[in-house]
Amino acid sequence: MPIAHVTRPTIVHPPHEVTTDAICDDIARAHSGLPHLGVGLRLVRSTQVRSRRFSRPLHDPSLSAHAAIAERNSVAFIEASNLAVEAARQTLHETHTDPMDVDCIVTSHTTSWTVPGLDVHLVEALGLRPDVRRIPMSTLGCAGGAQGLVKAADHLAAHPGSTVLVVIAEMLSTVYNVHDTSKESMIYKGLFGDSAGACLVTDTPLGPGLSLESTWEYVLPDSRKRYEGRLDATGLHFDSEKSATAAIRDVMPALRRFLEQQDLETVEFTVLHPGGPRIIQDAEQELGVDQEPGLDDKAKMTRHSWASLREEGNLGGVAVLAVLARTHDDPPTDGARGILLGFGPGFAAAAATARWEAQPTRIPAP
Repeated sequence: MPIAHVTRPTIVHPPHEVTTDAICDDIARAHSGLPHLGVGLRLVRSTQVRSRRFSRPLHDPSLSAHAAIAERNSVAFIEASNLAVEAARQTLHETHTDPMDVDCIVTSHTTSWTVPGLDVHLVEALGLRPDVRRIPMSTLGCAGGAQGLVKAADHLAAHPGSTVLVVIAEMLSTVYNVHDTSKESMIYKGLFGDSAGACLVTDTPLGPGLSLESTWEYVLPDSRKRYEGRLDATGLHFDSEKSATAAIRDVMPALRRFLEQQDLETVEFTVLHPGGPRIIQDAEQELGVDQEPGLDDKAKMTRHSWASLREEGNLGGVAVLAVLARTHDDPPTDGARGILLGFGPGFAAAAATARWEAQPTRIPAP
């Protein structure tokens, strides 16, 4: 596979900051008589998320599920598409790329249903060519960012010289549903945030960053129920079963075989989906990274994943792009080899072996 170069992702957040304290207060007010309220609040805090951004204020009816599902769905797509357009425009501007020079657009958006989808919306809003190739993905959830980069690299392999725009948007506040009171739902109330992210993938580097060397996709057999979305008259819900906690460990034997085939026995850096503390910890253990006793948090290979989780929450498909943006700000050594890895409902995984390039071709002047 030809090497695919990824520009620094642009991450855009909506304006409303929501702290974990505010979420706990809201849950306590709405469910004061819930028998397991104390346990639920401890689960919210166990996510380690301190703050996240929502597209609407916490008590807005379109967010809290008091509004009809049609209104909630409409608001979610409008907010997602607005953030997606902003992220894409910033990426094109910062890389001095004319929209007419984009040959393919890869999108992932799960949290509101609409036809036509985000890909067509972006073609119009950004002024892309009518014959731009489109790879729209709509049910990937948290795997969307990693999967989007994998599909972009695949497109470059089939169409050398292409410029591929990857745009991911998720309004995960849509699963903040007042009707959900299970212990699992309390975790998701505290975990998720809203955002959009965008980057370019090309076979000629446009600046320092990640170079994808090989890609991998995997669906864990008989795992469809471990994490899944559900839609009913009250809105979108995100469910998981007990076996979900073992999903990372279960998928790792197949991932290790892939890494061995790519001669990546020693991982020097990670761009890891920050799905939650358990996901990061299990990935650390299975990849054999950050296991040294007393290792300073600032020295960890997964430090950007932990920081993104605590400061932004789980951003779904955007999360891997957010971690990659932080990696640009505090990069590995030039030439270091590592792994980009995302997980999502299914249980599905997408990964790429990668090399960090600190001194590639300069971005051309406009």
